[in-house]
Amino acid sequence: MSDTLLEKPTRPEDWECCGGGCSPCVWDNYYADMERWQQQQKAQAEKNKSAGEG
Repeated sequence: MSDTLLEKPTRPEDWECCGGGCSPCVWDNYYADMERWQQQQKAQAEKNKSAGEG
């Protein structure tokens, strides 16, 4: 995993989804980005804990 911290993804506005069943939908991208961000946050917290920072 990269040392560059990701920004927390911004939730799409309701108007950003057309409801047309696009693949990928803005929501698909948001949830994938959020999962990567959460994994990175968890890894960073574990790293800090093991280093005695948290």
